[in-house]
Amino acid sequence: MDWKSKRVGAILEAALKEDKATRDVTTDVTVDPDLRATATIIARQDLVLAGLGCVPRFLDIFADLDNRKHRRYEIVSHPEIFDGVRVRENQAIAVIRHNARVILACERVILNLMQRMSGIATMTRQYVDAIDGTKARVLDTRKTIPGLRVLDKYSVRCGGGENHRLDLSDGILIKNNHISLGGGIPKVLEKAHKWRKPGQTIDIEVRTPEELKLALDGGAESLLLDNMTPAEVRKAVATVRGRDIQIPIEASGGINLENIRKYALAGVDYISVGALTHSAPAVDISMRITAEIY
Repeated sequence: MDWKSKRVGAILEAALKEDKATRDVTTDVTVDPDLRATATIIARQDLVLAGLGCVPRFLDIFADLDNRKHRRYEIVSHPEIFDGVRVRENQAIAVIRHNARVILACERVILNLMQRMSGIATMTRQYVDAIDGTKARVLDTRKTIPGLRVLDKYSVRCGGGENHRLDLSDGILIKNNHISLGGGIPKVLEKAHKWRKPGQTIDIEVRTPEELKLALDGGAESLLLDNMTPAEVRKAVATVRGRDIQIPIEASGGINLENIRKYALAGVDYISVGALTHSAPAVDISMRITAEIY
């Protein structure tokens, strides 16, 4: 993750502006402007960490927005604490030493982002662990919070998952509505083969054995088996491999922690799970702040 990219910086700056962090009236009337403090970020549950890099970026962006003299800070974390690692309950994630007013102004946005990102990473790791020992890999989807996709998908990678398309320009994925509006599977595949750009793979969603046959006959280069049962997926995989067609096969729709292993054992290469980014609960991370004693 490039935390210094303009795209990520714009997200973090928007979060600070939304919270009016530079106009923290409560802190301004209660805390000495020159007081320095130590803030410890603590995991309040077992989790997979994601988003640690947002801490220095929030502090730097705040300084740019606030135009104050308070730019000197220190962030300390154990060498073994970084995005993607498992963190245990009550374990310290990082320590910030900075101006007290700045820490208080940035506290909420730092925690909000780390809680969400670590929540996605934690749930993703659960799905990845559930299919351990199989050849299948866990994918995310485009079901992300608008404006936060780059962070959501990074969090999935922190949890051991892989990213599907980042956006609509990232590959050809023909779904049910494209098939309906485009005149059926044979026609949309013919158009896709004719008009695609070099290097673009044609992936198509199928829901029945009949659609699968049409997709294979039309030259599909990747398959998404949508809303099939594990037994139906197994038969579909056997059909594809029985024709000696070695193309990636993905399962999606209605997949959860209870049934994902059944889909993995049915022989697919990938399993996409929208819940990773649209339903992951935020994890519990807190910040304990104390005044520095000289």
